[in-house]
Amino acid sequence: MRLPYAPSTPPTNSDPITAAAYTQLVARRSPNPLLPLDLALLHSPAVASGWSSFLGSIRTQTSLPPDIRELCICRVAALTRADFEWEHHVPILKAEGGLTEEAAEEIKSRKAWRGWEDTIGGRGKGKGEVGGNLSEAQRAVLAYTDAMTIGVKVPDEVFAPLKRLFRDNEVVEITATVAAYNCVSRFLVALDVGEMSEKESR
Repeated sequence: MRLPYAPSTPPTNSDPITAAAYTQLVARRSPNPLLPLDLALLHSPAVASGWSSFLGSIRTQTSLPPDIRELCICRVAALTRADFEWEHHVPILKAEGGLTEEAAEEIKSRKAWRGWEDTIGGRGKGKGEVGGNLSEAQRAVLAYTDAMTIGVKVPDEVFAPLKRLFRDNEVVEITATVAAYNCVSRFLVALDVGEMSEKESR
């Protein structure tokens, strides 16, 4: 990482905010140890605490099916080259979404997905579509994730299928998940959390 990691246990005589942040993150990760991401964030305990609350709610407190949540996260990771994020979430995506290795690799490809107006209704195979392995809802989510991440402004023709296939609260949760993990990926890549740039250069 571009900064030294914070210690994995709170420093002696930590102030209450620091001690509380460590307690919060340890409880969230238990029984696993803190991640390098946590140890980067803990340089600013208040940020680490707020981050953990927000991302914890995105990961565990929405009504989204796990495959939809992880599809959002993994596609953001692929588009933003956040390999640390990808490596942590693609096993969950495969398990929850029943994706083949081929489908996961196509999701990881960084080309923008086009032709969704032809694929969402099952009428054909658009450029960049994962062939036959994804549901209509999953394809709609991929299109929406791309639009949010690449262009920010979402075209009506991309939003309309999402609105048709998901309840209002789910649309909000999908949007929040994509937005949140764009934040995560940019933090990871900018600070090179997990030393992923070293792995890419080998």
